[in-house]
Amino acid sequence: MPLGIDRSHFYEEKVKHIEKSNRVKDERIGSLETENAMLYLKLAQLRGALQHTRQESIEIHEQFEDESRFRKSVAESACKFKQELDNIKKDMQSVQSAAKEIPKQFNEQVQHANSVVQRHKMAFQSQSSSLSELQERLAHMELTLHDVTDRHAKEKKRRQELHNTLMELRGNIRVHCRVRPLMDFDRGQEDMSSFGRQGAKSEVVVHFVDDENVCVRTTKHNKVFEYERVYDMTETQNGLFDEVQPMLTSLLDGYNICIMAYGQTGSGKTHTMLGSHKNEDYNPTRETHPDEGVIPRAARELFRLTSEKQKGTHTVEVSVVEIYNNDIRDLLSHDPNIKHDINTGQDNSISLPTIISKQVDTVYDVMCLVQHGLHTRRESATMVHEHSSRSHLVVTLTVVSPAPSFFSKNSAPGDTTPRDSKGRSSSLSSSGSMPSGSMWQSNDISTNSAGQAVIKTKLQLVDLAGSECVGMSGVKGQALRETANINKSLSALADVLGALAEHRAHVPYRNTRLTHLLQDSIGGDAKLLILLCVAPAQRYITESLQSLGFGARARQVQRGQTKRRLPSSAEKVSMDTPKNSRSISVTGPPPFSQR
Repeated sequence: MPLGIDRSHFYEEKVKHIEKSNRVKDERIGSLETENAMLYLKLAQLRGALQHTRQESIEIHEQFEDESRFRKSVAESACKFKQELDNIKKDMQSVQSAAKEIPKQFNEQVQHANSVVQRHKMAFQSQSSSLSELQERLAHMELTLHDVTDRHAKEKKRRQELHNTLMELRGNIRVHCRVRPLMDFDRGQEDMSSFGRQGAKSEVVVHFVDDENVCVRTTKHNKVFEYERVYDMTETQNGLFDEVQPMLTSLLDGYNICIMAYGQTGSGKTHTMLGSHKNEDYNPTRETHPDEGVIPRAARELFRLTSEKQKGTHTVEVSVVEIYNNDIRDLLSHDPNIKHDINTGQDNSISLPTIISKQVDTVYDVMCLVQHGLHTRRESATMVHEHSSRSHLVVTLTVVSPAPSFFSKNSAPGDTTPRDSKGRSSSLSSSGSMPSGSMWQSNDISTNSAGQAVIKTKLQLVDLAGSECVGMSGVKGQALRETANINKSLSALADVLGALAEHRAHVPYRNTRLTHLLQDSIGGDAKLLILLCVAPAQRYITESLQSLGFGARARQVQRGQTKRRLPSSAEKVSMDTPKNSRSISVTGPPPFSQR
C-alpha cells in the first residue's frame, strides 16, 4: 500500500463487517440451541412413548399367554367333559337295558313271593293249633317263673334272717367288707401312664365277686374270702348304711351295739365312719349329706327311732375319746392331753368315770361335738396317706330309756324283780329267774328320780387307726412311736379274737387300752359289726390279705347269745341330767374266764 494512505476507514468497515458476521453467527447459534432444546424435548417425548409402548407390549404379551393357557385349560376340560359324557351315555344305555328287564324280573319275583306266601299260609294254618298250645305253655311258664322268683326272694330273705338269728344265738361277729376304688396316691412314684395297668404297683388285685365274696389275686393263686356283706368300689355311703341300719333297732330293745372300722392306713375307714376328707368339718349339717359316714347317719337313725317313742322318755348322751399311744384321752375335755384310766368295779364292770359325756337332742349336736373332738384328734401325713389317723377314735352314744313293762314303777329302788301294773311279782320261772330265752343283764338298769326303772344302752362307733408298714409309710421319730403303738393295739385285738375263737380260759383283754375299753363289746355283751376297709392296689396286697384274714378269724368267734340290759341298784340315773354332766359308768361283762 502506498505511503500516506488513510487506513482507519478500511479497518472500521472491516470491524463492522466482522461484528455483523458475529451477530449473524450468534443468532444462528441461538436458533440452533433453541432447535437443539426442542430436539431434546422431542427425544424425551419419543423415549416416554417408546417406554409406554414397550409396557403395553409386555402387558399384551402376558394377556396373550393367559389367554393361551385359558384356551388350553378349556380345551382339556372340554375333552374331559366329552369323555364323561361318553361314559354317561354308556351308563344310560345300561340303565335303559336294565329298566327293560325290571318288569320281567318283578313279575318273576311276585310269582315267587306268591308261591312262598301260599306255602307259609298253608304252614301257618297247619300250625295254628300248635301255636295256641305253645302260647298257653308260655303263659304257664311265665306264671311258674314269677312264682319261683317270688319264692326264691322269700327263701333268700328267710335264709338271711335265719343266718342272722343263728349268728345272734352263737354270738358271732358280723363282718362286712368294703373295697374302695383306686386313688391317685395309689400309684406312688409310678408314671401316670401305668396307673392301674397290669404289672404296675397300682394294679387292682382285690376284686368284688358278689354280695358275700371278695377275691384277692396273687402271683401263685386266687384267694376268696366270705363275709356277711361285701361292697364293691361303686357302693355309696347310703347303700352301705342301708345294711347297717337294721342293727340300730336293737339299741332301743336293750342291746348294746358296736360298729368298728378296721383296715390299713388309707383304706377308707375314716371316710366310711365320718365322711369325705374334702369337707374338713365332716358335714355337721342338719340335713343328710351324700358323703356323710356311718357316725352321723347312725345318730340320725337313733334320733328317728327315739322320736317314735313317747316324748321325754328317752335321752341320749355322747362322749368322744381317742386312744393315742395306748393312753385314753377325752376329746371333749378342756385339756385333751389328760390321761384317763379304766376303772373296774366289784362286779367286773368297766367304766371311765373321768370323761365328759354331754346330753344331745339332735344329730347336729352330736356332729358338732364330734367335730370339736376331731380338731384335737391326732393326724399326720405319711408316704401312704395324707390324712393318716394316729389314734383310735371311739364315739359312744348312750341311750337312757324306760325299762320293759314288767319292771313296775312300784318296784323299790334296786329291786329288779319283774312286776305287773299293781306291783305284784310276775313272769318269773319256778327258780325265780327271768323267763327262759331272755338274755338280760342287770348291770345297766337303774331307777330315775321318779322311781321308774330305766335302761342304759350304748352305741359305740369306732374308727380304728390303720395298720401300716414302717418301710412303706416312711415315718420317723414321734410318728414311728405312734405306728408302733397302733400296730401293737391292733395285734392285741387280733389276739383277743383268736382267744375267743379257740375258747381259751384266759382272754388277754388288758394287754392294751383298746381291747380293755372294748372288752364288753368284743366279749359278747354287744352286737358287734366289723367294717373291713380294703385298698385294691397291688402295693398294699400284704396289708389287704392281713385285714381280710382278720375279718375271717373274727367271723369264727362264737360268744353266745348277746345279753340285754336289766335294772340294777348299782347306779342312779336322772332323766333330767344336765347336758354338760360327767358320764356315768360304762358297764361291761365279767372277764371271759368267769362266764
